[in-house]
Amino acid sequence: MNDDKTIKLIKQTIKKLRPYLNADGGDLDFVRYENGIVYVKLLGACIGCSSSDDTITNSVEALLVEEVPGVIGVEVVADEETI
Repeated sequence: MNDDKTIKLIKQTIKKLRPYLNADGGDLDFVRYENGIVYVKLLGACIGCSSSDDTITNSVEALLVEEVPGVIGVEVVADEETI
């Protein structure tokens, strides 16, 4: 699968998770995909939340690894890393 198709599938998968994050006042944005790693930025209530690490690992990463071929992990980036 080429990167364009992979990125499209990543964004579709994140869209599936968005209602659950939004329900708690949080959200996340796709930043980039490199070498099997999906980079995301936390938004809203997810910023500074004590459960955000668990959410990234047990929900976001688990679903992306399962549904998107080639994805091996998820990393959170700070605002200054998004450019």
